[in-house]
Amino acid sequence: QVQLVESGGGLVQPGGSLRLSCEISGRLSNIGGMGWYRQAPGKERELVARITDGITRYSDSVLGRFTISRDFAEDGAKSALILEMRNLKPEDTALYSCNAEGIRLLRGREFWGRGTQVTVSS
Repeated sequence: QVQLVESGGGLVQPGGSLRLSCEISGRLSNIGGMGWYRQAPGKERELVARITDGITRYSDSVLGRFTISRDFAEDGAKSALILEMRNLKPEDTALYSCNAEGIRLLRGREFWGRGTQVTVSS
């Protein structure tokens, strides 16, 4: 199994920055691509950014403002998916969730965290 726990959300003013972290534990060798998604009230969940084998892609709405990366702990027991967010806008307000794609023994499965709330408001 894989466990995902997000942190780092909060209230920030427009133009501000936040750093989201998704701590990953479990069968790390069975995780492929990972990503951040968000869902605003009354809207469908949308992709923010994904990283697979070091290759990143972003939604047009965050390109140039957000950066996704993955940190690997030396002991290999845990890992983290990071989302650096700059120049935040009110329309970035949403619940941000971390997603992991299973491979090998976990092929075909997807894993989600519970999310962390980001609110951009003056």
